[in-house]
Amino acid sequence: MAEGPKKERLARRKARKRALDVLFEADMRDLPPSQVLVTYLDRIAKPHPEHLAYAVTLIEGVAKHLDRIDELIASYAEGWTIDRMPVVDRNLARIAVYELLYEPDVDDPVAITEAVELAKEMSTDDSPRFLNGLLDRIAAFATR
Repeated sequence: MAEGPKKERLARRKARKRALDVLFEADMRDLPPSQVLVTYLDRIAKPHPEHLAYAVTLIEGVAKHLDRIDELIASYAEGWTIDRMPVVDRNLARIAVYELLYEPDVDDPVAITEAVELAKEMSTDDSPRFLNGLLDRIAAFATR
């Protein structure tokens, strides 16, 4: 099922961006995402926005499946090691791969497009093309 009305798509995009914030911070500080999530939730305004529940799902899902997700990213990132990737790209890829593998209600093209769109906003000029290729290869593997 594709993401529905525009309001839901925008909420999911906000959730992905929040998940990226937490995963980026955890990556930079070399802390478990769950630990950064607790302090992040304390810092943001109450009541929490509705989309935050999906952000938490993404963060906890990436954390739970991080070894498998990183293994796939490393296997399909042609010419790149996971440590050499920009931190934003690495974590956008993690979110998208989590959605590709573990979120059946998110269509593969949606997960890929969202990662690419966030990369356009938040990363290097080469990042959208890099992520699109990487995620396309992983999606092809995942649907076999």
